[in-house]
Amino acid sequence: MKTLGVYTKDFSLYYDLLKALRKRKIAYVSLSSIKNIPSKIGVIITSHSELHDLKSKNVIAADAYDSLDHAIDLAMQMLIGKDIYSNVYIGIDPGEKPGIAVVGDEILLHKSTVDNPEMVVKIVKRYLKEYPAVQTIIRVGHGSILNRNRIINNLIDLKVAIEIVDETKTSVSQRMPRYERDSEAAASIALLHGGLVQSKLPLEPTKGDIKNIQEKSRKLSNGKITISKETALKVLEGKISLNEAIEIDKNNKKPKRL
Repeated sequence: MKTLGVYTKDFSLYYDLLKALRKRKIAYVSLSSIKNIPSKIGVIITSHSELHDLKSKNVIAADAYDSLDHAIDLAMQMLIGKDIYSNVYIGIDPGEKPGIAVVGDEILLHKSTVDNPEMVVKIVKRYLKEYPAVQTIIRVGHGSILNRNRIINNLIDLKVAIEIVDETKTSVSQRMPRYERDSEAAASIALLHGGLVQSKLPLEPTKGDIKNIQEKSRKLSNGKITISKETALKVLEGKISLNEAIEIDKNNKKPKRL
């Protein structure tokens, strides 16, 4: 198989690229010159300003996309050389910081984590565009019910088949950092069969969910603010972030000027 090449004189971009590639354990070759490029190089990642220096068609400008991971995804897609997959399975491990993975024709194409359930739909939309397939199925783990339902409700309008799968069948080493465990679990979830979701799911926070968010607001504000139940519900439904909730309640508790 061909290999990625990295060529740029932008030291900051070069450092960030290598860090991202190593994190994802993607093989690459650092190119000090664009003269006599080795035949094993299938795609070159560079900067937008250096794009015109490379005559090859298989070139990706890393700083032309919303993230380096996005650019690397496109480079890997170009390297694999597939125009369309037979089957693409997108696995999601629900939680406060969900893990996401995409598997195309039994190849793990990418895995990552995002900061909150509402960010999942943006990544999934990107995957749907980058990895077209005859059949695409989104599979979501059954745990973390409230976060799971928030994720599914945001995805339902994409008109892609969504399944809820039993994630207790997944096994991930606890020695891994949390973000790696979540993305690894997502990769396992992608390969499991589940029950088809037909419509949006109810968001029914429990008293425990509300108390948990209130406790987090106390910790995040160093004990200065405990958000109200009403504000906590908005956080749990994904309408506002916890930081926004603290600011709202902080402003509400300020004494009014006469």
